[in-house]
Amino acid sequence: MSTDTHLSSAPAAATDSAAVPARGPVTSASYSITVRLNANGDPASIGRIATAVGSAGGAVTAIDVVESRSDGLTVDVTCSAADAGHSEEVVEALRAVEGVTVRKVSDRTFLLHLGGKIEVASKVPLRTRDDLSMAYTPGVARVCLALADHPEDVRRLTIKGNTVAVVTDGSAVLGLGDIGPGAAMPVMEGKAALFKRFADIDAWPICLDTQDVDEIVRTVELIAPGFGGINLEDISAPRCFEIEARLREKLDIPVFHDDQHGTAIVALAALKNALRVVDKKLAEVRIVVAGGGAAGTAIVSLLVEAGAGQVLVWDREGILSPDDDRLSGAKLELAQRTNPACRRGDLTEALVGADVFIGVSAGNVLPIEAVAGMAEGAIVFPMANPTPEIDPTRAAQYAAVVASGRSDLPNQINNVLAFPGVFRGLLDARAKEIRPGMLLAAADALAAVVRDDQLNANYIIPSVFDSAATEAVAHAVAESARAIPEATADVSEDGTLPL
Repeated sequence: MSTDTHLSSAPAAATDSAAVPARGPVTSASYSITVRLNANGDPASIGRIATAVGSAGGAVTAIDVVESRSDGLTVDVTCSAADAGHSEEVVEALRAVEGVTVRKVSDRTFLLHLGGKIEVASKVPLRTRDDLSMAYTPGVARVCLALADHPEDVRRLTIKGNTVAVVTDGSAVLGLGDIGPGAAMPVMEGKAALFKRFADIDAWPICLDTQDVDEIVRTVELIAPGFGGINLEDISAPRCFEIEARLREKLDIPVFHDDQHGTAIVALAALKNALRVVDKKLAEVRIVVAGGGAAGTAIVSLLVEAGAGQVLVWDREGILSPDDDRLSGAKLELAQRTNPACRRGDLTEALVGADVFIGVSAGNVLPIEAVAGMAEGAIVFPMANPTPEIDPTRAAQYAAVVASGRSDLPNQINNVLAFPGVFRGLLDARAKEIRPGMLLAAADALAAVVRDDQLNANYIIPSVFDSAATEAVAHAVAESARAIPEATADVSEDGTLPL
């Protein structure tokens, strides 16, 4: 998931670590390694290798014999660890196995990134002179002239109709912060790969070597003719608000900041279903959002648009209150929209009697006592990435429904459930802009993918691999866009190709 945890620098709250039950490390394919080693001819050596990995807390996923000789074996051991340090511990455990020599360690995540993760491929054959004369010169000139006369057909006769620019300045990448455009490239490549995998959209990473708002806006404006949509990604607040607003005003294609609106769509969809589980109404529940940055602001906006009646926002200043003279800009506006009673206090105070907690702030800011003080049938969404506001398993001691950004637990709130379908729908409708109604339609459609007979506290949101999710979101967004004629681009009236 791509929640903007870097936006809040709230100090970590004290947690009762003594109350956390001891458990082994949670391994992940993100820290998967393959260790090539030599083992002596002892038949029990393979068993000792597997035992060593397990004793170090690793998870063996494969043991492959690469070569068998009379004096021993060459073996590749593939296993998952919890983090980079844990990977080293696993390797050291293998070095300590009698009769085993470690030859090489390969990090499978780095191997996957060699040469990048995406490529350009031709959709048409280029095998003969005829192929070349139609795809390129001289035949292509006829198409160019037709588009000069009918610019509305650019979306039909070029890749523009199926292409999204994934634009970043590298200032707020995942939970890593301001790491720059080059270091942001793997994330943008990954985003492009997800667009293709889940919605068959051709997306391209555009990493800009500037954090100047004017330069970013102008650059995107200049490249926009080649794209059907703009996906802003990992741009820090509050600059991201101005960039998005200005681009939406200038461009005739939809501009979508996924850290804001993708997160908001999935969070609202999950909340709608969680409320069904506990039999509560959105208009009646008290909601606390932790994090007043890009994601938090968008979540609040969509919640209010959907009919939420009572929302408080907490950030490093405490509960955001309109009478707090420390606040300005986006945070002051957020306080004015959510806290007319000018409540003050810390996160624990905000959550007393609250029905819902939604976190897009920072790791370990939510003490277990605050969850215990919530209303009966509490809903807790600690979505900060990579470390959530509270361990979801601890929150489940008191909350009726828990969801997070973690893939190893039920109810993963992941933006990939939203942005591919949103852009598929926008492109299919030839949308020129995004309106709040389209975002609400996306959230409603995503929530409805979970049928009544499937819904329970551990299943409030579909799997990212459920193809019905993208299809439902795309259809809902396209229908919503088509219902607003001024929000969609004109096409040739008869729909025929120019001759």
